[in-house]
Amino acid sequence: MKTIGMIVAVEMDAVLSKYGRAAGVEKRGGFEVHRYEGGDFRLFIVNSGAGEIAAAAATELLIAAYGAELVVDFGVVGGLTEEMALARTVVVESVVHYDFDTSAWDGCEVGRYAAYPTPRIPTTPELVDRALTLYPELKKVVCASADKFVAGGEAKRTLHERFGADICEMEAAAVVLTCSRAGVPCLVIKTVSDGITGGAEEFSKELTRSAEICLSITDEIIRAL
Repeated sequence: MKTIGMIVAVEMDAVLSKYGRAAGVEKRGGFEVHRYEGGDFRLFIVNSGAGEIAAAAATELLIAAYGAELVVDFGVVGGLTEEMALARTVVVESVVHYDFDTSAWDGCEVGRYAAYPTPRIPTTPELVDRALTLYPELKKVVCASADKFVAGGEAKRTLHERFGADICEMEAAAVVLTCSRAGVPCLVIKTVSDGITGGAEEFSKELTRSAEICLSITDEIIRAL
């Protein structure tokens, strides 16, 4: 039976609506961990809350304490281009931690960790390809990730222009970086809740619908892996 870990930031209502009551709930490492049985896999879900630090801690917990063989990050995001409109669902091929900046010390370009050749930290290519085989309509994208809610069109356009990113959110860089360092495969599926001109109001209005769409697609993918 495969053990899968799932990071949930602010979309826990969608999880409870989709999966119902957990087979078990445990408090560990400052988080609530929900356990579900799914046929040939066991799913541990951590509601990390928003932000990179919490997401990194939750990812490490799933790997180290629960033996996650695969970590899945699903959720809602902001769109950075006209193509990334409401409810558009994508598979992330790489993330950029765009507010990571050591340039004043080592001259490294903004967003790049020294262990990686570019600012883009890849997810697991085989899982991206598998997701696209199952859902050809998904778009393969770059995700800009940092501890900042990006609310305006100007800020979103700047992220796209500077980093070549298609979407933005607040947890994926932590999840992907932690998985990469641990050698654990990582799949990131996201659905747009607020478009390029949208902000907090549109995010709040579309959060539930976008999260449910994203989880439905994510669930079908992980069941087919």
